[in-house]
Amino acid sequence: MRRIMKATAAVGVLVLSVSGLAACGGSQESADKGHVYYLSAKPEQQDEFKELGKQFTKDTGIPVDISVASSGTYEQSLKSELAKSNAPTMFDVDNNDFQNWGDYYSDMSGTGIYKDLKNKDYALKLNDKVIAVPYVMERYGIIYNKALMKQYFDAKWSSIKSIKEVNNFKALKTVADEIQEHKGDLGVKGAFSSAGFDASSSKRFGDQLAHIPVYYEYRDQNAVEEPPTISGKYMENFKNIFDLYLKDSTTPPTQLSSATMDDSNNEFATKQSVFLQNGSWGYPQIKDQDVPDGDIGVLPIYIGVPGEEKSGLTVSFMYFATNKKASDKDKKATAQFLDYFLKNNNARKIVTDDMGFETPFKSYEKDGFKSKNPVQRANDAYAKAGDYDTVIHPLPSAQWVASLSDAMLEYAQGTGDWSKVQSSFVDGWAKEYKTTH
Repeated sequence: MRRIMKATAAVGVLVLSVSGLAACGGSQESADKGHVYYLSAKPEQQDEFKELGKQFTKDTGIPVDISVASSGTYEQSLKSELAKSNAPTMFDVDNNDFQNWGDYYSDMSGTGIYKDLKNKDYALKLNDKVIAVPYVMERYGIIYNKALMKQYFDAKWSSIKSIKEVNNFKALKTVADEIQEHKGDLGVKGAFSSAGFDASSSKRFGDQLAHIPVYYEYRDQNAVEEPPTISGKYMENFKNIFDLYLKDSTTPPTQLSSATMDDSNNEFATKQSVFLQNGSWGYPQIKDQDVPDGDIGVLPIYIGVPGEEKSGLTVSFMYFATNKKASDKDKKATAQFLDYFLKNNNARKIVTDDMGFETPFKSYEKDGFKSKNPVQRANDAYAKAGDYDTVIHPLPSAQWVASLSDAMLEYAQGTGDWSKVQSSFVDGWAKEYKTTH
């Protein structure tokens, strides 16, 4: 059993009662139909999930509550909510700390949402039991503004003249350095939007960026399960890309501790930066502003590994799990909600068009429900070229991520050196592996 990370911030859960009925109230008829309580780790899509819940209640009469944990507090929130008498009937997990909740998982192998997966290997298993099913296949990388990049390519002072040339770290660094040097010519504040370490933003670096060198560690070990140790072979690569984010930025390193995800998104959306490390989940925060969808492109996160010219975007998943301790009525209601998510056309439209999700389901693809999210669609060219996905692999724990993020912030601010980052990465991995296994 994995150790649960100690809370470092106040746990916050925003409960959205989308049915107009409290979970324990309402009519006798609604009570007979059971109740759905979903704890979501997707604050970016809380409005869309709320709308989905409203539609489900309208069509079925089953009340739905949706809770969204405050940024950076999901694991603490889940621990707190599962301990309550009115616990979530379904909840999100990712592939880092899913083993923490083994006492709560229902077996999902008989569900329609599992059977409809394009690849059943995508599902999470624990003790040979299917305990969570992915509902969104997310992509992330370095989002860029095509129009600003064209200005750069057309400039007399630019060394690189085509996006096709930006296929490795050396080229990326050349472009970013030259944009930073000539930012006034392009009318931007910096090449990269702020690498903020506020709780809403820090996961991008201690987790999402860290997954790139971790991917190559797994590859080198031919690991199919979490290895007990990692070598730190790619720490210099990790340092180089992080240094680039810090040096060629809109924001001085001294301000990063309080810089938020909103700050970073807004800088990109208002053309203050050319690059933004983020993923398909962040599209709702940048769409319909100053950067049209047609100007949104995405590069892989290049770190200088040999052969990375053939890499595509990074792929990750978020998973639905259901609570085996819920009442039979609530289990049945939750199963109906999952079937609604999978089969109802209005629901699938919300998931695909409003949430911008790329789902891993055969029926979505067969019936033409394909996301127009430009971050998702940016991967099509890489896939067509046969480039490899940098698939995220399990990390030892959320505590490993938190400790690494803290060390990275200290390094960024000049209050710590890179050796502490390396120790958190390598020694921290071995320590957390022993604790969680």
